[in-house]
Amino acid sequence: MPDPITVDIPHKLTRETARARLEGGIGKVADMIPGGAVTDHRWEGDTVFFTVEGMGQRVASRMDVGDDKVHAVIDLPPMLALFANKIRDKLTREGPKLLK
Repeated sequence: MPDPITVDIPHKLTRETARARLEGGIGKVADMIPGGAVTDHRWEGDTVFFTVEGMGQRVASRMDVGDDKVHAVIDLPPMLALFANKIRDKLTREGPKLLK
């Protein structure tokens, strides 16, 4: 299993506001995976666990909302590991838009 992708997305919001914005934009996360769609998500405290399905693969992911950043962890299956750098770059570039 390849190492998970991890990205920190800085913010200057309250945790509650960051959570609300992530909730409203969780579907946009699927755009990080070619042909992806969020098939489920659930909150446990300040952590959202979600699954993105794309290219016939299931990608387990989570985002932990902190006081000054959101820590994203994406566990890619081996078949999608080839796209790890592109997905990391896109999440780094597009991730802050999830909080707007």
